[in-house]
Amino acid sequence: MKNSIVFLVFSLFSVVAFSQKARVKGVILDEFKNPIENVTVKANEKVTVTNENGFYIIEIPANQKVVIVFSHQSFKNSTVSVELKTNEDFELNPVLNSKIEQMGELVITSNSKKRIDGVTTIDPVIIRMIPGANAGIENIIKTLPGVYSNNELSTSYAVRGGNYDENLVYVNEIEVYRPFLIRSGQQEGLSFTNTDMVENVDFSAGGFQSKYGDKLSSVLDITYRNPKRFKAGLEASLLGGSLTAEGVSKNQKWSNITGVRYRDNSLLVNSQETETNFKPTFFDVQTLLNFNASTKWNFSFLGNISQNKYNYQPLSRQTNFGTVSEPIALLVFYEGQEKDNYLTLFGAGKAVYQYNEKNKLKFIASAYHTQEQEYYDILAQYRLGEVDANIGSETFGDVVYTRGIGSQLTHARNDLDALIANAEVKGFHELNQKSQIEWGAKFTLEDIRDRIVEWEVIDSAGFSLPNPILDYQNDQPYNPYVGPLAPYQDVRATNYTRINRFSGYVQWNYRGKIGTHSYWLNTGIRGHQWQVDADGRPKGDIQMTFSPRVQFAFKPDWDKDMMFRLSGGLYHQPPFYRELRDYDGVVQTNVKAQQSFHLVLSGDYSFKMWTRPFKLVSEAYYKNITDVNTYTIDNVRIRYRANNEATAYAYGFDARLNGEFVPGTESWFSFGYMQTEENQNNKGFIARPTDQRLKFGVLFQDYMPNIPNLKLYLNLVYNTGLPGGSPSYADPYNYQLRLNDYRRADVGFSFVFKDEKIKSSKTWLKPFNEFSLGLEIFNLFNNQNAITNTWVRDVYTKSQYGIPNYMTTRVFNLKLIARL
Repeated sequence: MKNSIVFLVFSLFSVVAFSQKARVKGVILDEFKNPIENVTVKANEKVTVTNENGFYIIEIPANQKVVIVFSHQSFKNSTVSVELKTNEDFELNPVLNSKIEQMGELVITSNSKKRIDGVTTIDPVIIRMIPGANAGIENIIKTLPGVYSNNELSTSYAVRGGNYDENLVYVNEIEVYRPFLIRSGQQEGLSFTNTDMVENVDFSAGGFQSKYGDKLSSVLDITYRNPKRFKAGLEASLLGGSLTAEGVSKNQKWSNITGVRYRDNSLLVNSQETETNFKPTFFDVQTLLNFNASTKWNFSFLGNISQNKYNYQPLSRQTNFGTVSEPIALLVFYEGQEKDNYLTLFGAGKAVYQYNEKNKLKFIASAYHTQEQEYYDILAQYRLGEVDANIGSETFGDVVYTRGIGSQLTHARNDLDALIANAEVKGFHELNQKSQIEWGAKFTLEDIRDRIVEWEVIDSAGFSLPNPILDYQNDQPYNPYVGPLAPYQDVRATNYTRINRFSGYVQWNYRGKIGTHSYWLNTGIRGHQWQVDADGRPKGDIQMTFSPRVQFAFKPDWDKDMMFRLSGGLYHQPPFYRELRDYDGVVQTNVKAQQSFHLVLSGDYSFKMWTRPFKLVSEAYYKNITDVNTYTIDNVRIRYRANNEATAYAYGFDARLNGEFVPGTESWFSFGYMQTEENQNNKGFIARPTDQRLKFGVLFQDYMPNIPNLKLYLNLVYNTGLPGGSPSYADPYNYQLRLNDYRRADVGFSFVFKDEKIKSSKTWLKPFNEFSLGLEIFNLFNNQNAITNTWVRDVYTKSQYGIPNYMTTRVFNLKLIARL
């Protein structure tokens, strides 16, 4: 009873324990890789047999060693020992031999390798169930320490002082890319990753190995499922829906999983202050096809088609700000509209050649093609006035005195066509039981055609404001304006850019002992060569970087289960296309790679509390960054200066406690402190745009003791305010304003009619393995979170007001989940 009170604040429900289980499943094969029917699989008192495809599934107790025996009258027995965590699904595909009985125990601890590497593993079930305005993998990543995001509509996130462009994302070892022209979170629609197809998610916030690519901040490594039997799933909500189907051929050689998704952000966008006519369509199809040609060859194809159409017509807006004693309001009336279109085609083929037990080669080829257009003409006419704060007044809440009026006309005709092709080969070689060698070589071709035409005209009380970058003063009507007539902001450029890249790595893994203590060493180096060729500009120099990296993990032979890790090295980020384009939209061909020296010291402690498993992971880190390509952030759009003019640093401390706070469910509490600053041209250190000092995150699961069908999912995030209260065109040394703190709580209630643990005798539920109906409440406490400021001038006082652009308010959503 005492323990449940601790969590009453978060769940409002009591806690009772139920049995902690895990599952082992797979396909049993003979020496010729043919499936074996009617194999008896026994674990403790549980017994099952394989079907005609050799497939089996068996439930075992979690968090303890369990011996599984595979027996058949035509084959020798095979004995395997496994130890799994609660609710874990583990795939085990033993090969039975007709001559040799496999008596030696194979002890499997599923996450030991990832623990050594310092990788955070996230259960796909949690990803699918935890609520969020943009639910998915990124929604869960944002609750981890060291990961920051102040935009619930976006899948973008920043890690330990980096920005949105500094994160690696892989799906089945294939790098995926973000759209180029996205300006705001509500334009994104869908993440690339289809969570219904995911089998495994690994995340590293820094100090990662050489086998991962050339970015400065983090790695998100996602693996899609390889189906073992037919399954189908449907999810539907007021925000859209998804349909997933998977299956396998009779001979187990072919398998496929395909997902279709549709999303409509109207429910969320209509909760914002700006009244709009909003007609978005976000749609994609993904498929993964596998072919096991033989015991040595495996082939797979991953394909994706995504089309996002974003039609946006703002009508009006009223934002109240100021103080209690002096409330001010901004009233805006809009004319015009925005029409954006993003079409993405992605395909990747992968071949794996296992020529013996100790040597493996992988061949990967991929192509990413995106066509994006961003067209808008929007006229905003505003009034800035004082609000009647007299509660008894008939005009309470209305603007009674106008301080200033003005208008703003924005225009864009942006088009981009990008093709990115990759060819890669990887090798893995086990030298002996203690050491392995991994290597890889990759060629990348980037062909990008881009036209950017953006301008903005601002009129205040009938007087056009000049470009703030130009050194002209406008004090009309007192003195005539004699400067040039120019838009307030004007960006025009046409770029045809081609980049050839060669990259590679080699790394060595070693396992050893110091007395009775165990240690693991990983050391490697990456190399990257590239050259930028932009039409109409001098060809860039051939540039090259080398990035040595090392990881050392030490597990002392203590009674307490503890592990310590030290990792570090050089991390380079050769410029991608966005980083080559300066404020004027022109490609600079000789931008250098940003370089960061990482040092990460971490430790984790696994223990049991209330007889349930828990883990405490803590990390201290430091980054020294040179050749920094400074930038500004407006919502999610980043604009670089493309001149490598600064140095920077970042340091901080992260901690996460996760475990079964409620029996049978995983939850965690995370904390992060971070400071990052940059020094441009030796003018002194100032906060970087991602300098978010404090972060608290909670992911919590619970259920009602008397109604186990009713479950609760809670997602809490608190971040201190980001620097971002200044105009994007301004000198950052003159503006060091911060946005308000970001506070958000999303909660979901789900009534489970049937799943793996909750059975039902109702006839209409027999076809389903899982069926549930849920209610989600986004922004439970209706906090006002701002992403940027709109800057408005008062012509009388010559003051500038930063009016916050607030994100979504409280929103209710219904969700249906059905799986066969």
